[in-house]
Amino acid sequence: MLIKIKKCVLEDARELQELSYETFNETFKDVNTPENMIGYLEKAFNIRQLEKELSNRFSQFFFVFFNNEVAGYLKVNTNDAQSEKMGDDFFEIERIYVKSKFQKLGIGKYLVNKAFKIAMECGKRKIWLGVWEKNENAISFYNKLGFVQTGAHSFYMGEDEQTDLIMTKTLN
Repeated sequence: MLIKIKKCVLEDARELQELSYETFNETFKDVNTPENMIGYLEKAFNIRQLEKELSNRFSQFFFVFFNNEVAGYLKVNTNDAQSEKMGDDFFEIERIYVKSKFQKLGIGKYLVNKAFKIAMECGKRKIWLGVWEKNENAISFYNKLGFVQTGAHSFYMGEDEQTDLIMTKTLN
């Protein structure tokens, strides 16, 4: 088992878009309407939006490879790039997605540990993320890694207002 990670650059926008569509669909298509899925995917993962995010110095994307095949990706944010104003000590994991065929292989944990490392290198003391309140597998996964629920916020899936739990962890 060989896991590698690569920081994304602007030229990766098209591949990132394809991976984002694939992993988001795998994760959420069965629990959301097609209209809301299309609305969200077109807004969050259009090429201009991804290029803007890839160009933001306070956001970083990483592809993760398993045996040289793209298995998923990670997006982290600091400062003004965070999706919520959490303060200067905070570091956000905004997206962590692993293709279904690569789940249960330790890749998600690998990506979270990568986020912990980057956060510490940035001098951040706390790491946070939002997770859909109905995504029990993800909530359990983050709990096992030491995250605790500290709040909630609205997340719009197309026109459907959903609740994301805010989970945080203090870094050593």
